[in-house]
Amino acid sequence: RAARSTRTIVIAGVPAGLLQDDVMADILTIHFQMSRNNGGDVEEVTYPTRSKGVAYVTFEDQGVVERVLRKDQHLLQDQRLSRRYPLTVTRYCHKVSSSLTQLITLP
Repeated sequence: RAARSTRTIVIAGVPAGLLQDDVMADILTIHFQMSRNNGGDVEEVTYPTRSKGVAYVTFEDQGVVERVLRKDQHLLQDQRLSRRYPLTVTRYCHKVSSSLTQLITLP
């Protein structure tokens, strides 16, 4: 089983404040489990995080990370959301998550 960090992706663009945090985490779980999104078995979704609009998704299998990253565009959609929300999906690493935090907190 691969190290946790190699099985984790960073999701930016999560619509904050629209739904309860646990509901949004469920919607993200469903999105990243669907085959049409190149997804697979999700081990854990971390949401909310210290960065507004950012979530971490950890998969059971590292191969799913590669498939998810290859998908051109991720649009978060659910009947509980008023529209589709484009998500930015990147590979997790400590440097990326700290620069992402700085980028998001800029005015």
